[in-house]
Amino acid sequence: MKFIVNSSVLLRQLSYIDGVVVAKPIIPILNNFLFEIKDGLLTIHSTDLETTMNTSIKVDSKENLSIAIPSKTTMELLKTLADQPLAFSINEEKGTVEIKYESGRFKLTAQRGDEFPKTPEIAEGSTFEIGAKILQKAIAKSSFAASTDELRLNLTGVYLQLFKNNVTFVATDANRLVRFTRNDVKPGAEDSLILPRKALSLLKSCLPTDDTIVKVTFNRQNAHFQIGEQSLICRLIDEKYPDYRAVIPAENPNKLSLDRGEFLMAVKRVSITSNKTTHQIRLKITGSELTISAEDIDFENESQEKMACVYEGEDMEIGFNSKYLLEMLNNIDAPTISLEMSQPNRAGVILPAAQEADEDVLMLIMPMMLNNY
Repeated sequence: MKFIVNSSVLLRQLSYIDGVVVAKPIIPILNNFLFEIKDGLLTIHSTDLETTMNTSIKVDSKENLSIAIPSKTTMELLKTLADQPLAFSINEEKGTVEIKYESGRFKLTAQRGDEFPKTPEIAEGSTFEIGAKILQKAIAKSSFAASTDELRLNLTGVYLQLFKNNVTFVATDANRLVRFTRNDVKPGAEDSLILPRKALSLLKSCLPTDDTIVKVTFNRQNAHFQIGEQSLICRLIDEKYPDYRAVIPAENPNKLSLDRGEFLMAVKRVSITSNKTTHQIRLKITGSELTISAEDIDFENESQEKMACVYEGEDMEIGFNSKYLLEMLNNIDAPTISLEMSQPNRAGVILPAAQEADEDVLMLIMPMMLNNY
């Protein structure tokens, strides 16, 4: 059987779903894209068994087919071709695919389409809608704080809480926590689920930066995201998420207001001399002056910077992991931030000084025990 498709269109669509393919899969066929044609619509699937992505293209074909084509070789070919029509000739019995283009041809070994894992179906699921731009921002502002420790599986994903009139994304690795709430997304019901970080990273990469509506359908096992011609289905993390509200301090009488950009660059410079294992820096607040310092005793390196600040509260010294602090500062858009604290051994809360409309962002960072020097 034959079909014709534009090379640039095919490359763009495959680029959306190629990230799912792993280098050394458990099942060899997972190194392939599944090409399915039905009624002139080519649907291409990729999966790692945990996450499945699909994309669709209209093609010039009068027949139906299902065949698995090597993903790496196909992508390598498409990246080298100029914009032009490609003619695919497929022999399902012999398991071969021939791709003809303007100046040559490729012949590849393929596999039967019915050997490719079936796409999970979500029956009797709940549904809500969210704008692509909002979802992309929510993923970017929360997923970086999720844990990479597979022994704490429940913390390796992003906790999605649905309420009637808003939606909240939460991520934590027990050293830091991010809570991102949007009040302009109204699921209409209360529910919760834990989304894997890899699936969210793949989803973020294929989301348009506009107000395209993303339809989200989920049950107890899977979540399905439909974005125009693309879709992503991921298996949910079947674990109980900890009560994150319990670690957010209710009262923080010591409030430090800072220029985000100035503070970020100061922390970045001082952290150069911090211990390469702990990344510890020290914040000493006295009146309207903040002193940021770090040292690495092993190499006798140390640094110190001072900057003006607006501070309400008692003089304080507190230690933080500079790596975590920098990630948080890089994920806040506001020009001014507020760092709220209660005691040197209690978590610090970072807030944008001015929250955007319909948005509520809270970041929490655990302190580090200081050694006197």
